[in-house]
Amino acid sequence: MLIKRSHIAPALVVLLVFPSAAIAASGGGVDDAVGVDNAEVVALAPLQRPVDRFHRVIHAVADRIDAERRAAVLKKRREAREAFEDLPGGVSMATLESIASCESGGDPTVVSSDGSYRGKYQFDYGTWESVGGHGDPAAAPEAEQDYRAALLYSRAGSSPWPVCG
Repeated sequence: MLIKRSHIAPALVVLLVFPSAAIAASGGGVDDAVGVDNAEVVALAPLQRPVDRFHRVIHAVADRIDAERRAAVLKKRREAREAFEDLPGGVSMATLESIASCESGGDPTVVSSDGSYRGKYQFDYGTWESVGGHGDPAAAPEAEQDYRAALLYSRAGSSPWPVCG
């Protein structure tokens, strides 16, 4: 007897979904087909819901990614701090913190409403470049902003920050 491939899949569905119908269609009885006479009853452990396991796995992966991301950010900040550790001109960190608090609330990513002044010390692009900065001051690491502000303060005192200096 030849069986076409196109008939196999529907036959499997009938066997898996409706086993008693498949057995009856084969002409045998349920006891003959399954061998219930000598069957042993086995207790099955309760099944764990796959959704619960899936959520635990997803949360574990997300937590690991968050931890790796935080570690990378902290490493980048530490490296930037080390690169600009020594402030030029004997400017104290307390002086810079006072200026930054007044100018930006100490936020190194802040940008003025018109976009002219950027970063922790509210540099404009010309002033930022005059102290060796490149690109957007608000995108520079905080330690670099501190270093560039100390350079500016050592050259011009508090005059670049007429309100906060």
